[in-house]
Amino acid sequence: MVTLSNAENALKSVYLGAVTELLNTKTNPLLSKIEQTSSDVWGKEIRKAASYGINGGVGAGDEDGALPSAKSTNYLQFVTTLKNLYGQIEISDKAIRASADGRGAFTDLLNNELQGLLDASKFNLGRMLYGDGSGLLSSVKPAASGGTAYPVGSPQNLIEGLMVDVYNNAGTKIGTASITYVDRDGKTVTFASAPSGIDEGSAMYVQGSKDKEITGLGALFQTGGTLYGVSRDAHPCMRPYQKSNVGVLDEIVMQEAIDRLEMTAGSTVDFIAVSADVKYAYQEYMAQYKRNIDVMELNGGFKTLSYNGIPLVYDRFIADGTMYLLNTKAFKLHQLCDWQYLETENGKILRQTQGKPTYTATLVKYCDLVCDRPNGQACLSGITRS
Repeated sequence: MVTLSNAENALKSVYLGAVTELLNTKTNPLLSKIEQTSSDVWGKEIRKAASYGINGGVGAGDEDGALPSAKSTNYLQFVTTLKNLYGQIEISDKAIRASADGRGAFTDLLNNELQGLLDASKFNLGRMLYGDGSGLLSSVKPAASGGTAYPVGSPQNLIEGLMVDVYNNAGTKIGTASITYVDRDGKTVTFASAPSGIDEGSAMYVQGSKDKEITGLGALFQTGGTLYGVSRDAHPCMRPYQKSNVGVLDEIVMQEAIDRLEMTAGSTVDFIAVSADVKYAYQEYMAQYKRNIDVMELNGGFKTLSYNGIPLVYDRFIADGTMYLLNTKAFKLHQLCDWQYLETENGKILRQTQGKPTYTATLVKYCDLVCDRPNGQACLSGITRS
């Protein structure tokens, strides 16, 4: 007979390992390329020494002359806090009782709930990888008089069912709402119950996540300010390579960026991430010269295009006209632990939702993404199709 205790045992012993593997390797091609480690984690912080330049203690000299002066490798101290990632599944008491006499029905119940968690994680983890850590989804403006469709700056980070916090132009939170429809062509959203006070400068963030997400690529390619607690202005050597207003895509501009990273930072590009329109621009360029496009398979089962043996991957969360050329070996996802369930004092992971006939289990991971060679990455923007 299936009981609540059986459900907990199944979630702990059978499903946790499989779910962890899927979350780490199947949610996003870029994430599957990044090493996950518990090194350099100190308490609630990640402290990582990142080297730059070379050891200066080399040189030529006379047969009986002085030796070169010793000069140690240059280091910067990167410091960032561990971010708190959560995922929840919910099972109703009615569903448990209905499947009490059928082990297969109960297995289907857990499979469906965990698949829903994986789908949500695939969306949010992918979005965070290319975000700037702020949790910003899009700007939002007031609906037309009597209308329910609210114009947004970009719909690429939005999806039906997403719970968002809405902030007005003054930076004040005015409410939380569920998105019921995203018009991707018209660039509008509809809320289940729209917060009052949306003005021309309003913005949407993932619920409870403002300025609490992992440090994604968006933060790496910002100008000015700090990165991992280090001033970009004080250490310009850590700035990544950026080229804007590229125009029509061709192989030369891509190869120039790849060669530039190798010459100036000793960095080898092993992953290219692009927006949808840049993928089409690359396909058009190759078709123009009647050249075949190679296809390759990455870890995790992802199939993608290839440029000179480098995977060229489309991702929905990359801004239009943008290409990232990355050395993924410079990235690490530093974590306090891998995905684990939140447990009560007596080891229970399923807890009744207050005031509701449902039980929830929460997966948690404390981590952040750190790139120890920011100057070994590149971004091309303003790419157009021919």
